[in-house]
Amino acid sequence: MPKKFALIGAAGYIAPRHMKAIKDTGNDLVAAFDPNDSVGIIDSYFPDAAFFTEFERFDRHVEKLRRTGDKLDYVSICSPNYLHDAHMRFGLRSGADVICEKPIVLNPWNIDALREIEKETGRNIYTILQLRLHDSIINLKNKVDAAPKDKIYEFDLTYQTSRGNWYYSSWKGDVSKSGGIATNIGVHFFDMLGWIFGDLKNNIVHVHTHDRAAGFLEFERARVRWFLSIDYDTIPEKVRQSGKRTFRSLEIDGEQIEFSDGFTELHTHSYQDILSGGGFSIDACKQAIEIVHDIRTKTPVGLTGDYHPFASLPLKNHPFKV
Repeated sequence: MPKKFALIGAAGYIAPRHMKAIKDTGNDLVAAFDPNDSVGIIDSYFPDAAFFTEFERFDRHVEKLRRTGDKLDYVSICSPNYLHDAHMRFGLRSGADVICEKPIVLNPWNIDALREIEKETGRNIYTILQLRLHDSIINLKNKVDAAPKDKIYEFDLTYQTSRGNWYYSSWKGDVSKSGGIATNIGVHFFDMLGWIFGDLKNNIVHVHTHDRAAGFLEFERARVRWFLSIDYDTIPEKVRQSGKRTFRSLEIDGEQIEFSDGFTELHTHSYQDILSGGGFSIDACKQAIEIVHDIRTKTPVGLTGDYHPFASLPLKNHPFKV
């Protein structure tokens, strides 16, 4: 019997991946909400889904389904980051389980509050941590798990994905709504690092501006230098000359990790995992939320001085312009 889904945040970039995942797993999207009505993509997956641009009418429809015995099984959430916790509460109180895009919340204490509502309603929240399902990342974790426990890795993470001027006019450019770029484009990488290398011991922020951030993370099993940017000019010249607007590099002990393919079906794999009784709970992502919260609230130490164990090493792939 197909499960009944509703979708909150149907007009954004990530929503079609959720629509596809619902379709690919043999389930049905019965209702969707977004203040923006640019949602024609729904026709490619669920043309019969009820659609609402006002939350009050969407709420009324969901409540009607519940009272007539046709209630939702899941509410999928792709709304702006700062609204996630409110929309998750709505889903739980509607008697549904919830699948929420990352970052699940902006602040660690929001997770504690949501855990209480899970207990009150008897329903569950699942988050999308798709990198944990990527073959290259699974292989890396297996390699680290099999290594001597006292082995400490040196890891470089660089992710540069350029954004146009629209970004700064949208909610994504508002730190209070998105959490800033370390949260908006980096949280899934920080989750991956914690999943592989264990608990965090130290978090130093070198740079944190509107369009780039960099720092040092020390985990149980790794020392990590990271750099994130949405500025096209920070992308290596060779990459720009090839016509690309994104540069991604993961390097462990000087060895590059092949990480260019394997992303297209990860949301479908995430849904399959949840529907089969697995999935990642809100507790699974708490360390990543703590990391990005601290990055957002720490005072950057700058780029000089003995501020981390890599101070004497060259900064790979980090064209800093502050």
